[in-house]
Amino acid sequence: MARSTMEVAFLGTQKTEVDGTKYVKVFYGDEPDGKTEHGLSIVGIPAADEVADEIFAAGANFEPLQLVRITFDVARGGQNKGKNLALHIEAVNTRATTQQPVAPASKPAEPAKPEQPKA
Repeated sequence: MARSTMEVAFLGTQKTEVDGTKYVKVFYGDEPDGKTEHGLSIVGIPAADEVADEIFAAGANFEPLQLVRITFDVARGGQNKGKNLALHIEAVNTRATTQQPVAPASKPAEPAKPEQPKA
């Protein structure tokens, strides 16, 4: 199993329950293919069972189309396709460093030249 992350436009989280089994999905927008869809392509990724409630609750903290980072596991599925399971979701700016970029040092000022006497 591999682990990966992606940064995408957040659309929503959804929780449904069928026969006592809980299903949570994260929906995000992807670039349209220009042939079968225009605007955003809507993609869903299921959440892993052990973090489903956490991921669903996190969805309340994001604005529509806000850039989010989704961490997910990729397991091999049938017919050589990957089966993605979301593990964590966070706003992209949460990992931003607190250190400000350092401006390049300016050149030291040149000493003033003495005035030449006028003749």
